[in-house]
Amino acid sequence: MSNLDLRPAPNLCGGNSRTGPVRDVQPGKQVPLGESTVVRRLLPNLGRRMVGAWCFVDHYGPDDIADERGMQVPPHPHMGLQTVSWLHEGEVLHRDSLGSLQTVRPRELGLMTSGRAIAHSEESPHGHGPLLHGAQLWVALPGEHRETAPAFEHHADLPVITGGGGLSATVILGELAGATSPGTTYSPLSGADLTLAAGTDTRLPVDPDFEYAALTISGESEVDGVRLAPGALLYLGCGRSELPLRADSDSSLLLLGGEPFEEQLVMWWNFVGRSHEDIAQAREDWMTGTRFGDVHGYDGDRLSAPELPPGPLKPRGRLR
Repeated sequence: MSNLDLRPAPNLCGGNSRTGPVRDVQPGKQVPLGESTVVRRLLPNLGRRMVGAWCFVDHYGPDDIADERGMQVPPHPHMGLQTVSWLHEGEVLHRDSLGSLQTVRPRELGLMTSGRAIAHSEESPHGHGPLLHGAQLWVALPGEHRETAPAFEHHADLPVITGGGGLSATVILGELAGATSPGTTYSPLSGADLTLAAGTDTRLPVDPDFEYAALTISGESEVDGVRLAPGALLYLGCGRSELPLRADSDSSLLLLGGEPFEEQLVMWWNFVGRSHEDIAQAREDWMTGTRFGDVHGYDGDRLSAPELPPGPLKPRGRLR
């Protein structure tokens, strides 16, 4: 999925230092996406840029698209990151410049590694269902893997953890409580979809070396004593070996974690780089039709890159 902001702000990310356990609620920002979708952007935000290598989180829906075209994100480029498509309802048709054509359905992992360069589009397929509800997430690639070859993976069978008190956790990416997703990762990472039945009161084992954040997808849940309604992200820091979870009614949330990302990054539009020159070159390559390849089959024009902001883009200091 693209960042469709016409004037995207540069985000200086990484350089994270370890923090002990905290309970820091970050509000989401409403952002229009395409023709009929409005998303809640939870990362990056003013208070936090990354959680582990997770550097971008959009939550959308549930949207009634019965009489709409639904998601329509034209071909656009990515560099230096992985995209994770995750649905609770609806379907998304993925096309990319490698020739991939895949419909991603609820609780299936669509994982695209951009590496040095890739382009893709996402759309609700013809004959789509009435609702669209899910999340789009990005993972920053560490320096030694930023030039890796682009790739796309689709995994319909993911490990599920069940726990006492009505907890069910699908491991989307990385590892959680001894279960490992088949999706390719390039840094120590954890991403899971947690379903809590009404009356759940349990503790989930987590890695004390990871920092974590939770965001509610539906319903209301209590994470480490904090009531979390949809549309907000709870940053939890490091240092926990287990995470208390409670729910009075059926609810679901995403749990994201990873080792604090120590490299400093520049993220602008759909690119993750290390310098202004990285970003400027990627933009020029996209606008001149080189490097990123072509996406075939999408009914519409590809996106044009916004203008770069004045002044150089560069990391400064150690950012959260």
